[in-house]
Amino acid sequence: MVHRGSTLLCLYVMDTKASKAQVGGNHYKGMAIQPSEFIYKNDLSWLEGNAVKYICRHHLKGGMQDIDKAIHYLNLLKEWQYGPTQTETDPPF
Repeated sequence: MVHRGSTLLCLYVMDTKASKAQVGGNHYKGMAIQPSEFIYKNDLSWLEGNAVKYICRHHLKGGMQDIDKAIHYLNLLKEWQYGPTQTETDPPF
């Protein structure tokens, strides 16, 4: 931190690449490729990216709830990209 008069300036020096850091938790650290990099390099949409993220981490963090979240994002994708096509065999969420 640097003080200049009555103004406090906080200097943050990042010593690692943002792509190598994880803010909060470590559930992505051991993966061969981070979901964010996969999503970015494959130009996935927000809905597709969230589904990938939850699928990748379910066994490390959120369990069944992460699978439900992934399914929810895929159902949103189906609805918004392909129209209302829900059948009786689709999950009701």
